[in-house]
Amino acid sequence: MNILVLGGGGREHAIVTSLAASPHADTIFAAPGNGGTAKLATNVKLDVVDGEAVVAFAREHAVELVVIGPEAPLVAGVADVVRAAGIACFGPGASGARLEGSKSFSKALMYKYDLPTAAYGSFTDKDEAISYLANQGAPIVVKADGLAAGKGVVVATTIEEALEAIEECFAGRFGKAGATVVIEEMLTGPECSMLAFVDGKTMLPMAPSQDHKRAFDGDTGPNTGGMGVYSPVPIVTEDEHATMIDIMERTVRGLCAEGIDYRGCLYGGFMLTPNGPKLLEFNARFGDPETQVVLPRLKNDLVEVMMAVANQMLDTITLEWEDCWAVSVVLASEGYPGDYETGIPIFSIEQAEALEGVTVYHAGTTIDDEGVLVTAGGRVLNVTALGEDFSSARNLAYTAVALIDFEGKFFRSDIGARALRGREAWDV
Repeated sequence: MNILVLGGGGREHAIVTSLAASPHADTIFAAPGNGGTAKLATNVKLDVVDGEAVVAFAREHAVELVVIGPEAPLVAGVADVVRAAGIACFGPGASGARLEGSKSFSKALMYKYDLPTAAYGSFTDKDEAISYLANQGAPIVVKADGLAAGKGVVVATTIEEALEAIEECFAGRFGKAGATVVIEEMLTGPECSMLAFVDGKTMLPMAPSQDHKRAFDGDTGPNTGGMGVYSPVPIVTEDEHATMIDIMERTVRGLCAEGIDYRGCLYGGFMLTPNGPKLLEFNARFGDPETQVVLPRLKNDLVEVMMAVANQMLDTITLEWEDCWAVSVVLASEGYPGDYETGIPIFSIEQAEALEGVTVYHAGTTIDDEGVLVTAGGRVLNVTALGEDFSSARNLAYTAVALIDFEGKFFRSDIGARALRGREAWDV
């Protein structure tokens, strides 16, 4: 079958890579794709938030499955338009995507269905938000309600930082996304995420993973879209793992009770608190860069799994996983997550991928007019390695990182270092 994947980051390259391995996949289109997807798919220009344009392209090219990677087209309701046209689609409709598109909606659902999470308040009035902050004190978390490209969350250690964040939201820094402000209790502990396939009634959990959001070693510097990740997570206990699965199952039951037909990937972001796992957030799609360590370990045919989700037949699938560990290190452009240059040539990816167990996923690359692979984003590459244990996967990832070069390349050298030291590393 012909398949259309919407998106152009590392997540989409990982999805395309897994789809291309299926005997069911004929032509794969990626919109817009990147320098990596170009080797496996046909990159196309398409307005991915315009559902009618997506349907028109799918019909013209006999596409039988549309896979939606990023959050923006999901929140825009592209999946609803695609399904209404009779085309199989992996990705929730607009009602389900509100889990990510509106933090106040997400928190209200957590409370309604007794899903463990931080205490919170939701405000459309600045003075009321400031009054709530004065009663709660700091540290505290301030969030713009809507999509803000990962920049609408401030973990404030002082009242002054929280006040500044509230002012920025209501002053319009994040546009409509900041018109409502969510203020949350700050939870403590290691973070962990769990992705799950959901077909509207059945939920199949994927392996847990742990992302590294801060730009620099030692979890310092500004927040990013993610600087590295690994899966599974060695510090997660059996009880915590079972609790996270239970919370995800209860979430799906809650969505069903709300009349929300959720078909796609549900992402649960957890904090492993002293009182057990608690939800930090939901995302309505595969995580990035979590996908780049989860999908390489999935033994199932991804086309079959995604079609089972689209056709609400997930109960016929049993997920199987490679008995290995995966570690991925992000290579970023100098200056990220702030300003950075693009169009810089990239060298020696082939040498890195010649190492057994290494795959380099392209996150921000393109091929220029002269046919040269160059940088095209802040996060440029995801260097993923598989190993029989955590240490060997981590060492292999960094061996591959050392082989790749482009001017201004920077990366964290401590991805997974805490996990090697054990749970006590989060108590310092």
